Amino acid sequence: MGESGMNVGVLFSGGKDSLYAAYLAQKSGYTLCCFISIFSDNPHSFMFHTPSIAAVEKQAFSMELPLIKRKTKGEREKELIDLEIVIIEAIKRYHIEGIVTGAVASVYQATRIQTICNKLGIECFNPLWQKNQSELLKELLQNKFEVILTGVSAFPLNREWLGRTIDKEFINQIKLLEKKYGINPAGEGGEFESFVLDCPLFSRRLIIDDHVDFGEGYSWRREVRVK
Repeated sequence: MGESGMNVGVLFSGGKDSLYAAYLAQKSGYTLCCFISIFSDNPHSFMFHTPSIAAVEKQAFSMELPLIKRKTKGEREKELIDLEIVIIEAIKRYHIEGIVTGAVASVYQATRIQTICNKLGIECFNPLWQKNQSELLKELLQNKFEVILTGVSAFPLNREWLGRTIDKEFINQIKLLEKKYGINPAGEGGEFESFVLDCPLFSRRLIIDDHVDFGEGYSWRREVRVK
């Protein structure tokens, strides 16, 4: 259980991992006080998810929780300064005692967030850390998460995968691609990025209003706008 309902902020990208981590944190007894999102100018940021980041406001609204935002240029290591600043803001405004992350396998991300938390004297909770990636996808379905792909960056994933829902058919296909091409089934190698349209934390399901595709080669993004 979370330590006596400890108040936490969630590092929040709008994707499956950060929202599923928030869900597990709440189930474990933590009190979700706010969401924290970094808007990076660098689509290839080492730390932060960028496709559809603008739509996180609608997600936070559906969860009836405040969202703290901060922009960053997305320069490697320097972007961590912006992350620390926004976490300090969350501590001051919402008295959080810990941070929840959706880190699954990225040692780069996990260690840097942990370092910031250690410096600020708060807990770092990583409920998805080292979770089997195929099992993670199954758990999303079991817990009624509706997730779509908003970015693909690895062969043989192409433009046609954008907007696809993570369902049983998706899981079966991605497992075959894992065996054939070594793709991480949950996209932990940067193969794909995602956006959550509905989950148990939401008071209402989000409805897609429009999409804009951009990119070239085997790297495509879909900017999702929601009503």
